[in-house]
Amino acid sequence: MKKQRTGIERFARDFRMNRMLYVMAIPLVAYYVIFHYFPMYGVLIAFKDFKVIRGFAGSKWVGLKHFESFFGSIYFPRLMKNTLIINFFQLVVGFPIPIIFALLLNELRSSKLRKAVQTVTYMPHFISLVVFCGMITAFFTRDGLFNDIMALIGIERHSYITDADYYRLLYVGSTVWQNMGWNSILYIAAITRVDPQLYEACTIDGGGRFTRLLHVTLPEILPVIVTMFILSVGRLMGEGAQKTILLYNSATMEKADIIASYVYRRGIEKAEYSFSTAVGLFNNIINCILVLLTNRISSRLAEVSLW
Repeated sequence: MKKQRTGIERFARDFRMNRMLYVMAIPLVAYYVIFHYFPMYGVLIAFKDFKVIRGFAGSKWVGLKHFESFFGSIYFPRLMKNTLIINFFQLVVGFPIPIIFALLLNELRSSKLRKAVQTVTYMPHFISLVVFCGMITAFFTRDGLFNDIMALIGIERHSYITDADYYRLLYVGSTVWQNMGWNSILYIAAITRVDPQLYEACTIDGGGRFTRLLHVTLPEILPVIVTMFILSVGRLMGEGAQKTILLYNSATMEKADIIASYVYRRGIEKAEYSFSTAVGLFNNIINCILVLLTNRISSRLAEVSLW
């Protein structure tokens, strides 16, 4: 009777066969251990009154004090509302547009035109966020380029960047414009892997371009779409700190301030490390719950999930 290998023996055999792959994985594993897993120890300061001089061990344990302070704050309803509204619209608008763009790009017959369009739409992604937000601010001030164009068609000048009613539109719209081309790369790659024979079979059955798109392309790239959607939901509460800090001002604070920017102000500017860590931990717990729920729903409805 053949002896069954233990887990260690199987790993040793696999390591010998794929030695170079394991060596290549060392920097990636080291990166996540050093910068993602090891710093998780710092989450403990959310339950302490952390003082830099005293360190982790010497700081006083206060339990859920900082969580209670955040939930009882007058800013909590506003922060939750703004965070959910901005990120919800960013998900609803920003998630499907790269998919639609990839599908439309795939229908272009000219390869030169397709490459030109891809290059142009990729470029905003590589602009520094600081420069990008500076451009948005300059474009939408009263004397900015957008108002110059509006003035030519008889529309009165308006400082959109300092108008709270336009902040969310500018935030979501600029984010979509900046990331649309870059986010479509994965969907374009998935489309190129669709078996051409499926298109031929659909054409033989009398299907046109729209029918092929609806019954061949979309079903084939559905696993990629669902996976990216789950990951996007997992970032629903945690994105936007840098851009918010660069774009908001005292006039738009009421509708612009989100949890991530609030954590920055309390943690970095006011050095309230324990409080900001508690708020950040709450944010991450919500994101984790959203990922688990979305993954569970996806596995039941679409039979596609991350695990």
